[in-house]
Amino acid sequence: MDTWMRFMSSDGGVVFGRVEGGYLHEYESLDQPVPTGAVLSTRALTPLAPCAPGKIVALWNNFHALAAKLDKPVPAHPLFLLKPAGSVIGSGESIRRPLSYAGKIVYEGELGIVIGRRCRDASIEEAAESIFGYTLVNDVTAADLLNENPHFPQWCRAKGFDTFCCIGPSIVSGFDWHAARLVTMLDGVERQNYPLADMVFSPAEQVSLISQDLTLEPGDVIACGTSVGVGSIKDGATVTISIEGIGTLSNTLTTVCELAL
Repeated sequence: MDTWMRFMSSDGGVVFGRVEGGYLHEYESLDQPVPTGAVLSTRALTPLAPCAPGKIVALWNNFHALAAKLDKPVPAHPLFLLKPAGSVIGSGESIRRPLSYAGKIVYEGELGIVIGRRCRDASIEEAAESIFGYTLVNDVTAADLLNENPHFPQWCRAKGFDTFCCIGPSIVSGFDWHAARLVTMLDGVERQNYPLADMVFSPAEQVSLISQDLTLEPGDVIACGTSVGVGSIKDGATVTISIEGIGTLSNTLTTVCELAL
């Protein structure tokens, strides 16, 4: 397995590459994984979200256990919404409560698929080859907005605020998800612990089926959906999401007043 990260350098530039032993071996880009020859100490760099997706495809009802709990039928095609690129933050950055919203904010710990090559109408085999690697996602939701208007469920508004898509800390290529578990902690208390093997659609199936609806580009992320244990985040609380072999994504919910201090 290889670990890939994205950083800001001291001069404000963005660098991407393979991380090993505290050093970044720089590559041209995610979609052009050609080494530049530069080797940089990660201690002199500021971590960013590991990719800059043009879009985030977020699945709903993609785990058998949650479908059973909600008494929902298992879908025949991935059910998804799109989160905007501007909602992305990396590990360690703050989730910001919107000024206009005082309601419940919810975490969802998820596996993220990072696309490595352009993908359209892909077979399962082509889809598998299009996966650059895997990361972690916290699909944050302003839950009270979903059904605020009884005539139109507001999925994109509720999930699309700035900072409402936490991704990181890295992308791991060659990761075997089949036996892995995702654990979500809220202020140190375990809230989610579920097997990725319980997914309705495997990662390759997700990429293949979604690519029949829209073109997936390098750097795009598919958030694979979550399972049981979703809950709300109080202001000041920290959510950590972990998968052994990928790492830990950690973000704290803050208010604008807290950020100003």
